[in-house]
Amino acid sequence: MSKPKKIILCPNPYRDKDMTVAARSKEILDQEGFETVVCLPFQKDGYGAELGVPIQQLDREIKRADLLIAFGGDGTILHLAKTLAMNRVPVLGINLGSLGFMSELEPDELERLRDLKNWDLSIENRMMLDVSVVRDGRTVYNTIALNDAVISKGSIARVVRLEIYTEEGFLTWVGGDGVVISTPTGSTGYSMATGGPIVEPTARNILISPICPHSTRSSSYVLDPSHVIHVKAPDANRKFVYLSSDGGKAFSLKNNDTVQAKLSSHSMKLVRLSKKSFCEILDKKMAMEAAKYEK
Repeated sequence: MSKPKKIILCPNPYRDKDMTVAARSKEILDQEGFETVVCLPFQKDGYGAELGVPIQQLDREIKRADLLIAFGGDGTILHLAKTLAMNRVPVLGINLGSLGFMSELEPDELERLRDLKNWDLSIENRMMLDVSVVRDGRTVYNTIALNDAVISKGSIARVVRLEIYTEEGFLTWVGGDGVVISTPTGSTGYSMATGGPIVEPTARNILISPICPHSTRSSSYVLDPSHVIHVKAPDANRKFVYLSSDGGKAFSLKNNDTVQAKLSSHSMKLVRLSKKSFCEILDKKMAMEAAKYEK
């Protein structure tokens, strides 16, 4: 008899506040013979104790996991993306947020989890970016990003000037609030808010979109993933300029710093249970968002 597949249930404690959705999912998966453990994407003291559910350490359990189910919005999956990619563990998202472009199921669709029993998983490989900062010849910052790397100003009512290059030479300059370098997955995030193009998430491109450009000639770019993007902020010592990857902690840039973004060897594996096309998902999510403002 084969060993049961191990599934980590990872509820965002600020979304699934009383663990209702995660507990029901655990019940379903236990009935189907899976080994399940509960871990948190980030700690919240006392969470789960009232239900008698033991909380395990994610960094330990992920090493032997076959699948992680994330309960929350896209932000929860983004928070987990680096850990998932480094351990090559696929993720299935259950949406407890707003749009949830990366989520596969809504809370009223939990019975669909029984479809995992045959373990015939349809997996989308989402490209990621290696993001680094080089200062005086040394790498002082590096990470991998699923959505984007954002270089932006820190001061109110100030314009930051950024010079953007590829390995082939100068590409453009941006004067404004900053620039978003994104993956196709990130094209429905901050990049979309800047007016950047929406790209099918399974595509392989690097997108560059200016944030509130102070020029009518500024454009977004969709580049082949073979390019290496270099961004310099020559005014960084005079003006506060920051780098943030996937909405994480901001890193302060200096004059001679070069931000580098390129295709990563890591990717995130996203589990799909339905046969819905990206166009169908996009139409549904955007209609849901529009309906919120019509009430």
